[in-house]
Parts: sequence; C-alpha cells; structure tokens
Amino acid sequence: MVTQEFEQRTRQLIDSLKAICAAYGLGNDGNEFKIITQVFLYKFLNDKFTFEAKKIRPELSQALTWEQAMAGLSADELEMLQLQLGPETPRLKPEHFLAHLFGRQNEPEFAKLVDDTLRDIAITNNDIFAVKTDGGAKVTLFDRVSEYISDPSKRDNFCRALINKLVEFSFERIFTQKYDFYAALFEYLIKDYNSNSGGKYAEYYTPHSVAKIMAAILVPENVRGKIRNVSCYDPSAGSGTLLMNIAHAIGEQRCSIYSQDISQKSSSLLRLNLILNNLVHSIPNVIQGNTMLHPYHREDKALKKFNYIVSNPPFKMDFSDFRNELDSKEHQERFFAGVPKVPAKEKDKMAIYLLFLQHIIHSLKPGGKAAVVVPTGFITAQSGIDKGIRQYLVDNRMLAGVVSMPSNIFATTGTNVSILFIDSTNQNDVVLIDASSLGTKVKEGKTQKTSLTVAEEDRIIATFNGKETVEEFSVVVSYEAVAAKNYSLSAGQYFDVKIEYTDLTPSQFASKMQGFSANLDELFKESAGLEQEIRKQMAGLQYE
Repeated sequence: MVTQEFEQRTRQLIDSLKAICAAYGLGNDGNEFKIITQVFLYKFLNDKFTFEAKKIRPELSQALTWEQAMAGLSADELEMLQLQLGPETPRLKPEHFLAHLFGRQNEPEFAKLVDDTLRDIAITNNDIFAVKTDGGAKVTLFDRVSEYISDPSKRDNFCRALINKLVEFSFERIFTQKYDFYAALFEYLIKDYNSNSGGKYAEYYTPHSVAKIMAAILVPENVRGKIRNVSCYDPSAGSGTLLMNIAHAIGEQRCSIYSQDISQKSSSLLRLNLILNNLVHSIPNVIQGNTMLHPYHREDKALKKFNYIVSNPPFKMDFSDFRNELDSKEHQERFFAGVPKVPAKEKDKMAIYLLFLQHIIHSLKPGGKAAVVVPTGFITAQSGIDKGIRQYLVDNRMLAGVVSMPSNIFATTGTNVSILFIDSTNQNDVVLIDASSLGTKVKEGKTQKTSLTVAEEDRIIATFNGKETVEEFSVVVSYEAVAAKNYSLSAGQYFDVKIEYTDLTPSQFASKMQGFSANLDELFKESAGLEQEIRKQMAGLQYE
C-alpha cells in the first residue's frame, strides 16, 4: 500500500513539474525533458543523502531541522560523515540541500544560485556520476537548468516554482522498499520524451513484456541468487530497460552494467535509470558513442567479453558514411558474416541490426548468454548475411532458441519482431516458439500496439525454459533438423502437418472420384484450347 501511495504521489510531482515548464513556455519543448529529469534527480539525490546520513548519525533525525544540525557539524565531522557514506551515495555540502535553496528563494539572482548549486553538485560528484564519451570526455550530471528559459527576467520565478514544488515531496520513506517499482516510475517520468522523438538510434522504449521475457529466460528462477560477479552489456542501450531487468534478475550488487549508445539523450536517461535502480557503481561503464565504429569497452587491448548481453538494436539506418571503414580488415573478425551493402535508392534502410548482432556474438564470453530483438524476417531469410549468422550459430552449437512475438508489440514500429536467444552452453536442442497469436490489441495515442497479459508472458517463459513442445505454439528441434531446413528458425516450419481422415461409403468414394475426373477433363480442354490459341498467334507473327 505504501508503494502504491508513493507511486501516485511521485506521478503527481512529475505532472506538477511538467505543468510549471508548460507555464513558462517549455511544454513539449526539446529541453523540457532535461529540466524535468534533472530537477527530479536533484530531489532524489538530496533525499538519498538525507536517508544515508541519518543512518550513520541518528542524532540528525532528532534535531528540529536536520539541515541545521548538518550545518552545525565541524569540518572534521562532515568529512568523516562523507567517508562513512557508501560509494553510491552523493557527496553533498550543507549549501547543496534543498532546504538551503528554499530559505534563500527571495534573494536576487535566485536562478543563478540554483544553477550554481546544481553545477557544484555535478563537479563534486563527477567521479561517481559522470558519463564518458568514446573520446574520453565526461558528461556531467547537471546543466544550468534556468538557462533553458529564453527570457532572463522569468528565470528567478521559474526556479522558485520548481523548488517550492520539490519541498512538498520526499523519497525518504521509500528507500527501505525493494527497487522494482522504479521501472514503472521511470517509464512515467520519460514517457513524453522517449517515443517518436525523431532519434534514429535506439530511442524507442522496449516494452516491459519483452524485457521481462528476455531476463526470465536468460536468468531462470532456479539460478537466481546463485550468480555472482558477472558482467551485463548492451551495445545499443537506449534508456536501459533491458539492462535494468536483467540486473534485477541477477541482483544489483551481483553484477556490473556496461553500455554504449550513440545518443547523448539516451545515455543521460540510462544514467538516471541506474541511479534510481541502485546501480550507481556501473555509471563509469556508461559510454556515449558509436558502438559499431568505435566500440569502447576493452580488456588487454582486445574487445571486452561479457557474461550476459541484451539488446534491442536499431533495425535500419544510414551508416553509409562509415560503411567501407567497417568492411576493412580491422573489423573482419567481428563482422564474420559480412557488412550490409548500401541500398541503391534508400540509404536509410541499411540493415544495421546485422552488425549489432555480429558484434554481440563476438562480444560473448565462453559460456555467455545473449538475447537480441531482431526483425522476424531475419529468422527465415534464405541467403545473405542473415542466413550466414544463423548458420554460424547453428554450426557452432550456440543457439538456445527464438520467440516470435505478436505484431505491433512495439507501438513505435510496425515491424514484426522476434527474440533471438544465444547460449554457447546449449549443445543439444533448440526451442522455437510462435507467440504471434497471443496478446490483445490496445490503442496508445494514435498508434495501436499489442499487449501481453502476465499469464501470456509466463506461458512463453515456462515453455521456453521447460523445453516444452506445445501444438501450434512451440517445438524443440535438433541442430541437425535446423540445418536441414536451410537454417530456418521459424517455429511454424517445424509444426506437424495435420491430415484429417473421413470415412466414406463406396458410393460416396465413387462420386468424389467422378467429380475429380470431371474437373481434370475440364482442365485438359482448357489447356488444349489455350495451346491452339497460342499456335495461331505464333503463326500470325511469322507472316507479319
């Protein structure tokens, strides 16, 4: 009940912050999401510090106002407190606290004070919270939020409105709860900023059903709590939905997250997601950059290998500017099946997911597991790079199976998708599931998407993990059988063909045979007539 009440109040806070932005002309503005997410995060970090500080020094809770008690600590006491805080707790000074800003809101140049405070927090905590680019630059935690208001005369009032709204709310009561509820909270926070945003590179939000299925198959219930010190990677991480789900399945403190994404916006959202989900220790591994051209994560100069990889890569985009560079000897081992060609007329339709898929296979540790969203056309393509990758997975016995999802499972794309599961420890049978008939069509704004029920999600997971054969739903086939079918991974091609038998009396049988004979006679007559007509036309042509 506490969680439900808290989630409702948090949504109200988010809505209030959006209303303030709208009142100052930033509704649906490209910079609104930066303000909302950073102000929200500032409040979260304030309360996180408060919660942890009170655990270390209980007397702070007894003070009339704990902020004043904090301000009364000596420099040595404050330094000792900072040292005792966990590595995932922000380092804040008394002048960083929300109460300090609230008490000074009537001073001139209040907007500058707010901006300076946010920037100082970012600089003080740069080693903990900065995201790196593939060139080595650091992207700090906070911007100067008031400067997104174009009219300087309105900035002070704008910042006052934000601070007054934050004072009414507290995260403290919820820090003792499990972090799972932050997934829904995060989705609500970014829902207006992470769909149909015009981004070409993993900007869209992966549905929870897809993320849940991927995590539950990669990390089944019987191994949860037993996995330790593993690495989880997403080379097109977006806002991190897939990584959060697998981290929750393994345990946040039992794994380290690694990611790369070309989008600055996605990397900022991923950082926020990691902070909310108790994964601050992985923020140094968040890289903004072009994974295909400049893969960042390395060990002993070679590309780093990972225990678990999850990804929903962009399917198609124009990478013609660096296509030939990828087709060079330097990248040959990574792109073992080849680099897609540039389409003659539509360069933006280059199949970049084929590069991500090869990169993922190359980046797996021996014994590693991966789950990748691919267009369903990939699983049956008869030739080309698609088939080459499938053949590699089958011939090297590193395929766990495929789940073909219902159409419109993603609201932002009409492409049918499947989830490809890779597992180099799976030396026996492959599971193929056709879940295309599941789900319910629902309207989401102007688009229609398919939504799976919890029971349907659980059915897919149980069938896959149990390696069950279910009529018209799933098959379990050998590697040899897959090779014999031209490496097709479509479950439907392995379903048994049904033949219905009907008992007929002798007269009924004779009647049916007579009907077949009459039909054949008619077809032969039509064929003969057509042949005569063609002969006449050919004869006419000879005399022209």
